[in-house]
Amino acid sequence: MSAYTVPLFLRGEVITDDLVSFGTRSGGSEFEAPDMTKYVDRLPLRSPMEMADLYDVGFDEILDVLQALGDALVFDTNPHLQEAYEAALFANPLPADMLKNSYQILQPLFSRDAVRELADTQVGLDHLNGWVPQKMSDGRELRVRAFGSRVLHIPAGNGGLVSAVTILRSVITRCDTIIKAPSNDPLTAVAIARTLADVAPDHPITKHLVVAYWKGGDVAVEEALYRPEHIEKIVAWGGLASVKHVTRYIQPGLEMIALDPKRSATIIGAEAFSDETTMREVASRAAVDIGVANQEGCANARVIYVMSGTDPAGIDNANRLGELIYEELVKLPAFISTPPLYPNRELLEHVESSRMTDDWYRVIGGEQKEGAVIVSQFDSAVDYSAMLSGRVANIVPVDSIDKVTEAVNAYTQTIGIYPESLKRELRDRLPLFGAQRLTSLGYACNVAIAMPQDAIEPIRRMCKWIVEEECDPDVVIPLWRLGEVAHESAVQLAQV
Repeated sequence: MSAYTVPLFLRGEVITDDLVSFGTRSGGSEFEAPDMTKYVDRLPLRSPMEMADLYDVGFDEILDVLQALGDALVFDTNPHLQEAYEAALFANPLPADMLKNSYQILQPLFSRDAVRELADTQVGLDHLNGWVPQKMSDGRELRVRAFGSRVLHIPAGNGGLVSAVTILRSVITRCDTIIKAPSNDPLTAVAIARTLADVAPDHPITKHLVVAYWKGGDVAVEEALYRPEHIEKIVAWGGLASVKHVTRYIQPGLEMIALDPKRSATIIGAEAFSDETTMREVASRAAVDIGVANQEGCANARVIYVMSGTDPAGIDNANRLGELIYEELVKLPAFISTPPLYPNRELLEHVESSRMTDDWYRVIGGEQKEGAVIVSQFDSAVDYSAMLSGRVANIVPVDSIDKVTEAVNAYTQTIGIYPESLKRELRDRLPLFGAQRLTSLGYACNVAIAMPQDAIEPIRRMCKWIVEEECDPDVVIPLWRLGEVAHESAVQLAQV
């Protein structure tokens, strides 16, 4: 028996016909969704000209609609969000309190001030709302405008925030939007879309939103849909396994914007060990960076480099900090972090092996699968560091920052740093190795959506930057007059 149904939201219409069954990633239940092979021809616009109605809508009206949408996204009173939450309990590995919190934080994202900040900082209101003039050095006059695209989104399923951000980015850029719902967060985007239809039925914003589910790699759906005549850009979250079926369709006219998984790190300076009070504050901050959403995110702390030194005193400091971080980690409130529901068995076996080699590692906690802190007794991370999850972190003592930069690469997204002076010292250096975001310790998972992501500006890339130019022949020398100019120059030379 199916645990829930994922309807097709088709430009304001909710469709639950032609249902077929799909399995969840956990394998513990099934859900139903319309057979997309029967609807794929209806997903894209018949003609790009149908996007013209989005340009009849002023930005103030967009703000009004999104504010109304946010006002309606109250978890306690919104049946669509409640249904999405119930489905997520089956489909997602996060505990109930954490999932509920991911819906309770949605409302402020749609406030007028938050949306205006997002639009202005990430694209520019002038470019979104009209033609921005610019005079070039050769005298020609340009006017540039950011136009929306026909975009397919393949979002991650690690919490409701991703679906909300996807819809926000699409609306402010006036995109025609198709969202492929993820199997581990099947109903959040649908819930937001249905709420939008409740508050703004028949509005152009509503008519340019599609949310559908099909199994990734379904050739019958994707070969029909992933074509430049239907969509212009694909925004794909996820690793190679998630997006490899997309790359085969990329061609001129169809661009992929990849938001692929990253690993993050932490750097703690020697100042952390100045006294017990400071160590406890640092431990509290680091515990949050580890524990948020049970370490499921790209931004979570996993390997924590501490500038304690590797002499006996430095190792003692690293071990003490590990004890304090573990104490703070297990005290985190349930809406932030809990013992993982589905800990990685292979990882736990590695942790137990490390516990048996106390000359190399000291393992703090972990006996009840509640999470653990592994303190290396030398200046290298555990060889299974790529597997760290479920609130398991590794502290690595180092003598110099060079040991840290060796571990930073193009897959390094966020680095939480303490103290601020160390962050400022490293901010011109770490990006050269690949680091993409440097933040204060304790804020790795406290992300503002109105900023670049993964070292790119995805909202700007969702736009098409269109140029209209005006060339006055008396100012900008035209090609057809180049012969006249050359002749006049030759005559002048002959006279000389």
